[in-house]
Amino acid sequence: MSFSVGDDGGDGAMVNMNLVPLIDVMLVLLILFIVTIPIQTHAVKLDMPTPTDAPPPDAPSIVIDLVVDFDGTVFWNGSAVANRASLRSYLADIGAVTEQPEIHLRPNRLARYEAVARVLADAQSLGVTKIGFVGTGEFAD
Repeated sequence: MSFSVGDDGGDGAMVNMNLVPLIDVMLVLLILFIVTIPIQTHAVKLDMPTPTDAPPPDAPSIVIDLVVDFDGTVFWNGSAVANRASLRSYLADIGAVTEQPEIHLRPNRLARYEAVARVLADAQSLGVTKIGFVGTGEFAD
């Protein structure tokens, strides 16, 4: 027994599409894509130093505190720097010395990135090599 709707003229063609082969092909393609996609690693590759038996380097004899305040004001060892030219002269003096002192850069957490980047760019262009960020945990929110 079968059930039919409409006229049964006899010469009308069936227009139903068989979806089973289409689904089979799509599943095979999906499996192929999953297998061929490379596995993405979420690791950051770092060049870590190799351990040595050498004693750690001595603490620097001279340390300069360089603070960038929230409004872009730069402080050199606690005293405000008047303008960018005087900061560049301080950095040029350090860049000319063979045994450079360490510069500890302490940006305020509200300081604009532009102000800190400008100080770093000036230090790099004037040959300062011993510069590092120092924080007191205020960035670990």
